[in-house]
Amino acid sequence: MRLFLDQMFRAELADKLRQLGHDVIRAEEVGLSRADDAAILAQAITERRILVTLDGHFGDWAVVPLREHSGVIRVKVHPASNAKVMKILEPLLAGREPLQFANHLVIASSTRIRWIGTAA
Repeated sequence: MRLFLDQMFRAELADKLRQLGHDVIRAEEVGLSRADDAAILAQAITERRILVTLDGHFGDWAVVPLREHSGVIRVKVHPASNAKVMKILEPLLAGREPLQFANHLVIASSTRIRWIGTAA
């Protein structure tokens, strides 16, 4: 999977995902460590990557409108340690094709995964 990690994720999480074979870029690596949500999403779209975030604004279409994109995964976990995030992401990504995420907001927690179509 081609993943774009939002600014709140540390390098260690990217490293763990890379070890699983994913192609990962962090917002900080492309100069977006303090960018707003729209800029983060725009970069993920430009690079055709699935955005992975903890940010609840990606579920609020008034704040961040989602149209055509490679996918957005919002991880709901508290506290958001690397181990807890990986425990959710690893099975979610395993065995799936990138196109399954296209134009979907996926809200994933330890107990539930919701797939919401976002393309108009």
